[in-house]
Amino acid sequence: MSKKRLVVLVALLFVVSLVAAACGSNNNGSSSNNSEQASANQNPSDSTSSSASEPVKEVTLKVGAAAVPHAEILEFIKPKLKEEGINLEIKVLDDEGQLNPALQEKQIDANYFQHVPYLDSVKDEKGYNFVVTTKVHVEPIGFYSSKLKSKDEIKEGATIGIPNNPSNEYRALVLLQQQGLIKLKDGLTTYEATPKDIIDNPKKLKFVEADSATLPRSLPDLDGAIINTNLVLEAKIDPQSALFREDANSPYANVIVVRSGDENRDEIKKLDEALTTPEVKKFIEEKYGVAVVPAF
Repeated sequence: MSKKRLVVLVALLFVVSLVAAACGSNNNGSSSNNSEQASANQNPSDSTSSSASEPVKEVTLKVGAAAVPHAEILEFIKPKLKEEGINLEIKVLDDEGQLNPALQEKQIDANYFQHVPYLDSVKDEKGYNFVVTTKVHVEPIGFYSSKLKSKDEIKEGATIGIPNNPSNEYRALVLLQQQGLIKLKDGLTTYEATPKDIIDNPKKLKFVEADSATLPRSLPDLDGAIINTNLVLEAKIDPQSALFREDANSPYANVIVVRSGDENRDEIKKLDEALTTPEVKKFIEEKYGVAVVPAF
């Protein structure tokens, strides 16, 4: 091979190597750019996925309640509300009469212990601006005795204990009237009455007006007493032992009560929904029998 041809061949090989190097550099750059673009494209998706997996923010809802059955029913729905991001705090006070003041003073968000006639009897006097959001159950009030076995054994001059708060006193007297033991005067439309409103008392019954909570332990000193079912349950008295009781059509359904305006809060709506499900109805019927009747 001549010297001239050798020089040309070397020059061609050099050019080819330069072209190959340039192509390799472009491919690497393209690969790098593609990688960066793919990474950039993935970031929004990754962010969305991370956001979607964040836990639901929990809200605490404080509800004041009577011990039985109210607090027990609330305990039953507590896990369901937890799943919906609501931490239900149940506040049981020794004095149920403080549950409305506690609601008024914003110590609690709602209460569950009273019926509408009771609320109506105190709200104007106390200046409560409350709203009822749902009915949950009725506790049929009944006549109990540690001495008598039937209504027919109620003798002339018997001493009967009745609650001394206005709405439940009226309720007790109406129950006695339904049983033919007394007659009240006409025109009592405000769910309030006392023994002074009795116009016929053929057995000359004597009445002891007492705080509702004291009636179960006062039974040995009375011929009988009309007692709210929640107090009967707390006192471990068999509700089946009532000589007679209200029927299920009682207007005294126990309700959820909130401050006016709070009925639109999402957590209050979820509370009401959780309390009025078929599962709660079954729980009430199986746990309490005749003592507590679902009102929904």
